[in-house]
Amino acid sequence: MDIATILGLVGAVVVIVVLILIDGGNFGQYVDKHAIIIIFGGAFAATLTRYPLGVILHGLPMGFKAALAMPRISPRELVEEITRVAEVARKQGPNALEKLEIADPTLAQGVRYIADGYDAEFIRQTMETEKDNVYAQLDEAQKIYRSIGDCAPAFGMIGTLLGMVNMFANMTDPSKLGPIMAMALIATLYGAVVANMVCMPIADKCHLKMAEEDISRSIIIDGVIQIRNQKSPQIVKEMLLAYLTAHDRHELAEAA
Repeated sequence: MDIATILGLVGAVVVIVVLILIDGGNFGQYVDKHAIIIIFGGAFAATLTRYPLGVILHGLPMGFKAALAMPRISPRELVEEITRVAEVARKQGPNALEKLEIADPTLAQGVRYIADGYDAEFIRQTMETEKDNVYAQLDEAQKIYRSIGDCAPAFGMIGTLLGMVNMFANMTDPSKLGPIMAMALIATLYGAVVANMVCMPIADKCHLKMAEEDISRSIIIDGVIQIRNQKSPQIVKEMLLAYLTAHDRHELAEAA
């Protein structure tokens, strides 16, 4: 589980709770059914206009799962693992790869392809297709959350405007002005919180996961193809180093 996402969400909630308590407020005055309807109902309706229902129902849990999931294995660890696989294949042959225990499922699948004797073109096409599929799912999730994040503040403003219209319509009764104005401002608050605390951060985290998946799967595909073509472990390692940052290369060189 990604601890940064948990800390970010919890930290944002704590900040708001502390501010409410410091000002002497109570949580009840920040709960308004009209604001909930306009923010969540309006944002969902606008997103439903942009995307099919199936895409929304798939993208919402996908995005949340991606935001909480930790990377299975870092690029540097992938290079080390692929180099180890290349050494086993070089010394003991492809059949020995069937006995290897590999943590990353994508790499494990590629190694099984090698052990089963599939040709390099089939392996590349299959794994590239799976990579594109994962990339498309993450892109779909980030678009859904970004859409809700874009709509929520706008519907918060709509709620505020509706509240102000209601307020001006009741100017003859001063006792109603305060509660109506509070209701109007709560809609703006809900919209800002939903967008900036939840939706936009999750959308950005999905975008980051897309970049991570792109690098990791590219390393795996190129590494598996090189092993399938019986390249030496050193050649495989040197080729995959191009994917790493200067810091990771330096650490890998020191470990070697």
